[in-house]
Amino acid sequence: MKVSIITAVYNSEKTIDTCMNSVLNQTYPNIEYIIVDGGSNAETLSKLNAAAEKFPHIKLSSESDNGIYDALNKGIAKATGEIIGFVHSDDFLAEATIIASIVEAFETKEVDGVYGDLHYVALENTDKIIRNWVSQPFSYKLLKDGWMPAHPTLYLKKSLYDDYGMFDVNFKIAADYDFILRIFKQTNLNFFYLPKTIVKMRVGGASNRSLKNIFQKSKEDYRAIKANQTGNWWTILLKNVSKIKQFGA
Repeated sequence: MKVSIITAVYNSEKTIDTCMNSVLNQTYPNIEYIIVDGGSNAETLSKLNAAAEKFPHIKLSSESDNGIYDALNKGIAKATGEIIGFVHSDDFLAEATIIASIVEAFETKEVDGVYGDLHYVALENTDKIIRNWVSQPFSYKLLKDGWMPAHPTLYLKKSLYDDYGMFDVNFKIAADYDFILRIFKQTNLNFFYLPKTIVKMRVGGASNRSLKNIFQKSKEDYRAIKANQTGNWWTILLKNVSKIKQFGA
């Protein structure tokens, strides 16, 4: 099975090498690596161009976009793999065999999607775990309880994007949650929880940098819940409270 991995980049010169190397060093051989740059600075572009010249399976494009979800949609449109996943420019895959483990799960479990666990790590010391997002096997009731898989750990068949659409760019910081609800509420689809740390994410993502953004995220989460008919304000409360136990785990 071919796996398409998509990285959206914008001025990530301090972290992009670690991100790219975590993909390029995977033991699984059949990977298409799509890098969508949003018009970065010269230092970032220099690193991207050097990698694309060295590794022919990298598909690199650089042009302005309308935010990260627009960039991810562009990557999905370019993807030719049977499976699609994302590694954001500040993140990196936890180990060199993780894509092989994900593919094995697709092949042996006959599922539409695979997801796992995520470590939030310190910006300068990525061995220091700040928050440990341990997921669980999926059931529909979990959606109403505010549960979602960590989106950077989620790998899906490309056909799901063809059938159910891509990210709604009307959401600025919660399009991933809207998309997950749209997919996971489908009763004809099957998902497998792989109990492994798939991604390490540096702290400080777009949706968790300030109280203002946390409030904005909750408003967008509520829009997504109502649009997908998967809960109410209680769902938002449970979703936010569930994050507390991830600290110090």
